[in-house]
Amino acid sequence: MAREYARTDRVGQQIQKEIAIILMREIKDPRLSMTTVSAVEVTRDLAYAKVFVTFFNDNADEIKASLEVLAEAEGYIRSLLGKRLRARIMPHLRFVYDSSMSEGVRMSALVDQAVASDKNSDTEVDDTQVDDEKNVDSEQGE
Repeated sequence: MAREYARTDRVGQQIQKEIAIILMREIKDPRLSMTTVSAVEVTRDLAYAKVFVTFFNDNADEIKASLEVLAEAEGYIRSLLGKRLRARIMPHLRFVYDSSMSEGVRMSALVDQAVASDKNSDTEVDDTQVDDEKNVDSEQGE
């Protein structure tokens, strides 16, 4: 029988959805523009939630500043969550930068670069093979 979703998974998904809406509509700080909630991990007792966020900007200083803004707004976000979810226990939120998106882009660029260099080296090998075949043909014709 398939495993049902755990309560913490369902709560985490709902928190992720609501925090994304809150960040988009309620928080007006320009340092948090283009913030995405990529995942939420909730402890079994629902006391703590680790919220993974990504930012459009890739600058380390701006990421740090944005995380500080989120940490300062944790109480406000938590109170809005409590009103929206109507949960008896509202977990304490800890915002963490999720670097998987930027790492994925970096890895994709490396793969593209490797494929391009392979194509260039294959083209050079093909050109040398054609030249070698011409030399063999000319030698046989003599």
